[in-house]
Amino acid sequence: MDNQPLKVGQPAPDFELMDENKNKVKLSDLRGKTVMLLFYPMDFSPTCTTEHCTFGPELPHIQGKAGSNVVVFGVSTDSPFSHAAFKKQYNIPYSLLADPTRKMVKAYGMWAGEEPYNCSKRGTVIIDRNGKIAHYEEVPMREARKVEQLEKLVARASA
Repeated sequence: MDNQPLKVGQPAPDFELMDENKNKVKLSDLRGKTVMLLFYPMDFSPTCTTEHCTFGPELPHIQGKAGSNVVVFGVSTDSPFSHAAFKKQYNIPYSLLADPTRKMVKAYGMWAGEEPYNCSKRGTVIIDRNGKIAHYEEVPMREARKVEQLEKLVARASA
């Protein structure tokens, strides 16, 4: 069952990952909030950099009316050390979660495979306040997501 796409309405697989500061982030601690997971292939790659540089200044718009009840995380298989450098260089205002074991990425069906990538897919997963999948979408690896689309998804999931 590993690396299968998740379905809307099913419980989100729990996870515990380190952020860029090596702080542990557990999904179960975020109950009551809408959680947006922005899976991306690699720190410092062109499309990923474009996305995070675009999303950062637009974070209040992405969170919308729900504001602080929406938590946004970038997720990739890079290390906390790489995330820290990436976040600092590009002034990314949300935490970047590290999954070097690839367990969480696979549990969420976002593993691109060993060859030729050895990284996560680009995709968006939104988890509602009750811990259920509210939105699940894979995005082509070389296509950047749009702020407007993320805004709409969050608004729908937090309504």
